[in-house]
This record gives sequence, structure tokens and C-alpha cells, in this order.
Amino acid sequence: MTGHGGNVFQASLETGIPVSELLDFSASINPLGVPDSVAAVIRENIGLLVHYPDPFADGISRDLSQHLGVPARSLVCGNGSTELIYLLVRALRPGRVMIPAPTFSEYERACVLNEGASCTRYDLSSQDGFAIDLGQFIAAMAGCNMAFLCNPNNPTGRLVEREAVLDLVRAAKRADCLLVLDEAFIDFMPDQSLVKDVEGNSHLIVLRSLTKFYALSGLRIGYGIFPDQIIQRIRGHKEPWTVNTLAQLAAATAIRDRAYQEQTTTVISAEKKYFEQSFRDLGIEFFPASANYYLLRISRGKEVASALRKKGILVRDCSNFAGLDGSYVRVAVRSRKENSRLLQELGELCAG
Repeated sequence: MTGHGGNVFQASLETGIPVSELLDFSASINPLGVPDSVAAVIRENIGLLVHYPDPFADGISRDLSQHLGVPARSLVCGNGSTELIYLLVRALRPGRVMIPAPTFSEYERACVLNEGASCTRYDLSSQDGFAIDLGQFIAAMAGCNMAFLCNPNNPTGRLVEREAVLDLVRAAKRADCLLVLDEAFIDFMPDQSLVKDVEGNSHLIVLRSLTKFYALSGLRIGYGIFPDQIIQRIRGHKEPWTVNTLAQLAAATAIRDRAYQEQTTTVISAEKKYFEQSFRDLGIEFFPASANYYLLRISRGKEVASALRKKGILVRDCSNFAGLDGSYVRVAVRSRKENSRLLQELGELCAG
């Protein structure tokens, strides 16, 4: 099985610390928690659980269509965007897939599980901060049927600017390579999204998640925007009922909660500045990030992660990311109180 952050239940079992007392910096979830508006709509509609959900989430697709300004016919919702990664690989059956490294591991796993798909890597370099070089990315797409780009990238936090991604889309079309753009964290910089650019682009798919920005990881809801040329193939392979009733209601409510969105932007911006200055003060190397998490390079990183875990503080050991080793950890941006606790412990461990 592929390792990920956010497994608080396993951490609780191993450490003996109750889930409620763990500080989870290993999953990059909005520190504001579930929006009050979402919690209220779940309480009010709990009785609907006796009914089957809308089988293909057509209602929330219409809501998302209006919210995003994209055609409802191009939308497919899933049990988190990860379901859609596996779905599109299964439906489209690419022969050769280009995947940057390091990046989200489920792209490669989806391909490995699909017989006939082989993966080729484009290795990012720590020397230039894991930035994506457009020329190298385009060259790596040659001979591929599909390429994945996580933007901003997980775990590095690096963003490829919108206009540069459009250059990649044009290059993908010339190479007859389908570009799958994973925008799981783009809500933290929404002006950089290409969600409205799928229409008219036959070689672009955009995946989005509602679990990160709106703290709905336990409900699992994501969606994809697909070009007209392939949407029916995607729908033809889609199982019904994978998005539950409460997830659909939560999504419809969350995307309308402007106050929560504005508060999130304010809090994350302030805490990122606090984090960055504190990292500098502590002499901890970090990579500039556009999302709500940071990749850190720390000597004895695995040991530091293990020591923090024993104290009930979970960070993401990144040693199992392709292209990274035991000196890298990823930390989410949380509340000021929680961030201060992490920084205090990191300072003591890194000084020791």
C-alpha cells in the first residue's frame, strides 16, 4: 500500500495517544475545520441517509457548473479526486504516461494497476527548488499518451503559473498527449486555475478537490472537468453512488460560503508568513510554497518525524516520495497555537 499523511487512527493506535489529542501536520487540511454552514446542513439532513444518494451526483454537478462557469455536461464528481485519477486511467487506458517526481503517488499507482500502462518520470531537482522547467516537461511528454501535473505540486508546494500551464496544454495537443492537471490545492490561489479552459481543449483534463480547502477529507468529494471528446468514455466507466448524500449536500453548501473562503485566505496568508520567518530564524531549510504546506529539508528528517510522532505531532515523512529521501518532511499550515508548538519542538530537535 502507498503511504500517505493524515492517518490519525493508525497513529493513535501506535502511540496510544487519543485522536483528539494528536496534532496532525501530515495532511494539508484547512485549520478552520468544517465550515459551520456545512455542519448545520449535515445535522438538518441526517434523516436523508435512509435514501440512496443521487447516483451520479447530477445535482451538485449543476451547482458546480454555476459556481465555476463551466458546462454541467463536462463535470464528473467522485469520492474525492483520487477516485477520478483511477477512473480516467481505467477508462482511457493510456499506453505510456509521464509523471514528474516527486509528486502525488496515486498517479503512478493508478497506472501500475492498469495493465498495459507504463510510466516514465521527469525528475525535478532540489537545486532549483523543484521548479518545473517547461522545456524539460514538454520534452518528457514526447511519445506519451498522458501526462500528470499536480499544480501546485504535492509535496513541494511549487506552482506553475497559469499562462505557463496553458503553454503546456498547447504542447500536449501538438504531442497528442492528454494533460491531466490536478488542482487539488488551487483553491488557495483560485485565479491560477484552468478550470474554464477545458472547454475547447481536447487534450486537457482538470481535477479538483473539495476536501482540502473546506476540510471535508472524511466525507470525500472531488470532481473533474473533461473535454467533450472523452466525457462519454469517462461516464461509461463510472460506478453509481460513489458520492454519498451528505458529501453532496456539504459540497453544495461549502462552495457558497463566502465568509469561510475569505477567512481562510486571511488566516493561511498570516500563518504562512509566520512559518517562513520562523523557519529562517531556526535555520530550517524550506521550499517556497503556493499552497497550505511546506516541504522542509532537515538532516535526520526521518528521526525528527519519529520523535515528533511520539509527542503526538504528526508530520509527513517524505522519504517514500519518488525523488526524495529521509531528509525531507512536509508540514501543513495550521492555527497559530498549533504552529507555534510545532516550531518549538522542531527547534529543540534540530538543535540537538
